[in-house]
Amino acid sequence: MEISYKLPDFEGPLDLLLHLVQKNKLNIYDIPIHELLEQYMDTIHTMQELDMDVATEFLDMAARLVQIKSAMLLPRHEEADELKQQLTGELIEYQLCREAAERMRRQCIGGDLFVREPAEIEPDYTYRRRHAAAELLDAYLAAAGRGRRKLPPSPHVFHNIVARKIVSVSSKIIFVLRRLRKGSTVSYRSLYENAQTKSDLVATFLAVLELIKGKRITVDGEGERQKVTLLSRKGEAEHGS
Repeated sequence: MEISYKLPDFEGPLDLLLHLVQKNKLNIYDIPIHELLEQYMDTIHTMQELDMDVATEFLDMAARLVQIKSAMLLPRHEEADELKQQLTGELIEYQLCREAAERMRRQCIGGDLFVREPAEIEPDYTYRRRHAAAELLDAYLAAAGRGRRKLPPSPHVFHNIVARKIVSVSSKIIFVLRRLRKGSTVSYRSLYENAQTKSDLVATFLAVLELIKGKRITVDGEGERQKVTLLSRKGEAEHGS
């Protein structure tokens, strides 16, 4: 039985190098080029044995590593150190970009919409807005009005309701009949002359309607000549003595 395994997909030579550095726990700030070159070439050979297409950029990076290793064999390592620092800088920059991409991937909520973590901001409670005097007065009156609405109503609000005298219709019926007992016929307007309140007027008017409905009185004439006449039990007008 043939044993096969899958290599991880690499986006480029820097991705492969960073994978090898992390896998072998190498110091990215002081990369052992010899060890990294061996790991890199082993991976390239494995990819070729598996009939995987090896892009030109992967081979270019291999040549670059060989160049650095060759420069390190020279008595003076200035060129090797410069090439090594350049490679280290590219790896660190690539690592930071990949970490930033991973953070953005976690913050992505669909499509091109990203959210960031909430920042801790120290609240500033200093009130810096300036107001005109009229605006402050309006605000004070509005606030005072809201406060007054929460208080119970004062007694004088109910004064006109509680102190008002209620006149009953029955008492005015007796009043009208007594007036008519004296003269059988009286002026309609005279029934309202002594009224002191609206309740008096309304009660008198309702009393007249009730007496007309009960056929106890009749109202004749127009305007100031209207007369109220007392009727007998038989519905006939009574004549005063």
